[in-house]
Amino acid sequence: MKIDELVKELSSLTVIEAVQLARALEKRWGVSSGVRISIFNPDVDKPVEEEKYEFDVILNDCGSKKIEVIKVLRILIPGLGLKEAKDTAENSGCAIFQAVGKEFAYQAKEQLEKAGASVSIV
Repeated sequence: MKIDELVKELSSLTVIEAVQLARALEKRWGVSSGVRISIFNPDVDKPVEEEKYEFDVILNDCGSKKIEVIKVLRILIPGLGLKEAKDTAENSGCAIFQAVGKEFAYQAKEQLEKAGASVSIV
């Protein structure tokens, strides 16, 4: 019954009031609808960039400290053998991780760079 009353009440709002309500709820709840609602906004036709949630970690070059990079690879990839880690370190431009979370991707990049590797995230 409460929902029907809310729908009836919200249906009486003007477009400007509905936009103000949407903004107030986004601000209050700390979320974004992802849809740009505006009557007077000239940027409304611009495409909204979607936030990326999956990243690939690319090993560009293992640098001069290949042994250190191999050690880090074996820590980051459980079950990776010494030969596989060596092959991975020598294969520049390969994706070490695919479709991983942002936090993990940047942590892996940081650890590999500390070991002397050149890493990029896409």
